[in-house]
Amino acid sequence: MEIEVLLPLLGYLLLVAGLSVYAVRKRSEGNFLNEYFLGSRSMGGFVLAMTLTTTYISASSFIGGPGAAYKYGLGWVLLAMVQVPAVWLSLGVLGKKFAILARRYNAVTLNDMLYARYGSSLLVWFASLSLLVAFIGAMTVQFIGGARLLETAAGIPYDTGLLIFGLTIALYTAFGGFRASVLNDAMQGLVMLAGTFLLLFAVIHAAGGMHAAVDKLQQIDPQLLSPQGVDQIISPTFLASFSILVCFGVIGLPHTAVRCISYKDSKAVHRGIIIGTIVVMILMAGMHLAGVLGRAVLPDLKIPDQVIPTLMITVLPPFAAGIFLAAPMAAIMSTINAQLLQSSATIVKDLYLRLRPHQIKNEPLLKRMSGMITLVLGLLLLLAAWNPPDMIIWLNLLAFGGLEAVFLWPLVLGLYWEKANAAGALSGMMVGAAIYTLLASFDIQLLGFHPIVPALLLSLIAFLIGNLFGRPAPQPDDASTLFE
Repeated sequence: MEIEVLLPLLGYLLLVAGLSVYAVRKRSEGNFLNEYFLGSRSMGGFVLAMTLTTTYISASSFIGGPGAAYKYGLGWVLLAMVQVPAVWLSLGVLGKKFAILARRYNAVTLNDMLYARYGSSLLVWFASLSLLVAFIGAMTVQFIGGARLLETAAGIPYDTGLLIFGLTIALYTAFGGFRASVLNDAMQGLVMLAGTFLLLFAVIHAAGGMHAAVDKLQQIDPQLLSPQGVDQIISPTFLASFSILVCFGVIGLPHTAVRCISYKDSKAVHRGIIIGTIVVMILMAGMHLAGVLGRAVLPDLKIPDQVIPTLMITVLPPFAAGIFLAAPMAAIMSTINAQLLQSSATIVKDLYLRLRPHQIKNEPLLKRMSGMITLVLGLLLLLAAWNPPDMIIWLNLLAFGGLEAVFLWPLVLGLYWEKANAAGALSGMMVGAAIYTLLASFDIQLLGFHPIVPALLLSLIAFLIGNLFGRPAPQPDDASTLFE
C-alpha cells in the first residue's frame, strides 16, 4: 500500500466531508424536497457549469475513454471530441424554458415535469422504473472505476477500495443532499482540470516528447495513428452512432436535465454554457490524449482500463500521483452523487408520494426517508460492483443509451411541440426502451449503427403515431417573464 499516494487522497476526502458539513449547515429554510434535491434552485453560472460538466464526465471519461484511446489510438481522441457540445446542447435546448416551466410546476424531479406536461401517472411510473434500472447499471460502472483506481494506484485490494469509496459517497450524498453535491462538484471540477494538465505533461515528458511518443506508436502499430483507429473501428456509422449517444442524446439524460431546473437566473445559464463547454473540451482532449500517448510509455497493458491508474504511478512521483488520483475520483464521485440523488428523488417524490400524497407535509419523515434511501442505494451498489468486467466503457454506454431512448423525445417534444400528448410520449418511451434493450442484448447493429440510432428513430415514429390517438395535454401559461 502506497502511503505517499494515499495521504493527498485522504486530504481530498476530508475536504469533501468538510464541504458536505458546510452544505448541511447552509441549508435554506422552506420546502425540504426543494432544498434537498435541488438546493433551492440557487446555482450560479460557475457552479452550474462545473456540476453539469462533472456530472456528465465520469469514470468512462477518466478511465474507460482513455482505455479505449490506449487500445484504438489517436482516432479515438478525435472521436471523443464530439462530446464537446454536450453542455451547450443540454443548457441550450432545455435551458431557460425547462427552468421556467419547472418553477411554474414547482417540479423537483424530471418526472414531475413529465407529469405536469402530459398528465399521465402511467407514464411517470414507466419513466421512474426505467430510470432506476438504468441508473443501477450506470452507478455500478462508477463504483467499479473508483475501486480500480485505488487498487492500481494505491495498492488497495479491490474489495477494500470499493468499500472505502462507496461508503464515502453514500454518506456525504445521503446527509448533504443536492447542495453538498454541487459544492463538491465545483471543487471536483477544478481538481479534474488540474489533474488533467499534470498527467498529460508528465506522460509527454516520460515518452521523451510528442515526436518520440508518436514515433513509438508508429512502431507499435501504424493504425494507432490513423483516423479510423485499430481494426478500422471508427467507421462512418460508428462515428454517427457515437455522436448521437454521447452528444445529442445527452439532452435526454435525467441527471443532467435536472441540473437545468436548479440554477438561479438567465445570467447563470449563459455563463454556464461558456465555462462548461471550455471545461469539457480541455478534459476530453487531455485525458484521451494521455491515454493514447500512454501506449508509448506502457505498451503491454493487458487491461486497457488500467492505463490511467498505471500511468499515475509510473510517470508521477508518489505524492503527485496521490494528488492526481483525486481527479478521476472527483469525476466518478460527482457522477454518482448526481445519480444517487436522482434515484432517491424518484423513489421518494415520484413513487412514494404519488401513492401517499398526504405525506408531502410530513417533512421529518421525508428527511429520514430521503437520507436512508440514498444511503441504502449506495450500499446495494457496492454489492453490484463486486465482480467487474474488463472494460467498463461499454457498460456505461449501455446505460446511457437506455436512458436516452426513454427520455429524449418526451423531453424535447414536450417542450417544443404543443400538440404532444401522453399517448405519444408513452408510446415513444416504450418503443424506445424495447428496441434498445432488444438490440443491445443481442448485440444487433442494423446497417452497422449502434442500437441507440434505430431505437431513437423508431421511438420518434412511435411518438408521432401514438400522438394521433391521444387527448391534448394540459398546456402551461406563458411564464417567460419570470426570467426577464
